[in-house]
Amino acid sequence: MQEKKLETSKKIVLLGLDNSGKTSIVKCLKGVKNLASFNAPKPTRGYKINRFNMFGTNFSIWDFGGQDTYRDELFVNFKENIKKTDKIIFVIDIQDQERYEISLEFFTKLVSLIKKNQILIELSIFLHKYDPDLESINKEINEETIEKLIEKINEKIPSDIPYKIFKTSIYTVFQKISS
Repeated sequence: MQEKKLETSKKIVLLGLDNSGKTSIVKCLKGVKNLASFNAPKPTRGYKINRFNMFGTNFSIWDFGGQDTYRDELFVNFKENIKKTDKIIFVIDIQDQERYEISLEFFTKLVSLIKKNQILIELSIFLHKYDPDLESINKEINEETIEKLIEKINEKIPSDIPYKIFKTSIYTVFQKISS
């Protein structure tokens, strides 16, 4: 008799300001490799649920729009939106220095609701658009700037909420194919 493998399901909620790269992250997670498809994605309105299977796990990734209106809607229906969520990924566009404070305010509100509702959840913060040539494009964004941002993030999170911070980019895949 053949043993049947149980498929698991994971719900991931992706949050961050508009234009932070959430939709591009979803494309990467889904395995999209055509760089042209990352050019000028349409803003997410409300939220979009992306479903796919990878390695025997059914993923349901909820990509929430980052404009003011959609952030407000998220918080009004927070308990419903977060129900059965395995992981929250909060995305900060590190190339958008002018909006660091707005992003941190959004993040603070999120952390406050997690704490208030006593939600045990895996939390990841993606410092996104940490592209290979970042410092040569914008001299103001360097390791010191990023470390200060990380310090501010660390100050916003209570010690009883586990989290990890990652530097991410859609340009991290490298393939070498012999011809």
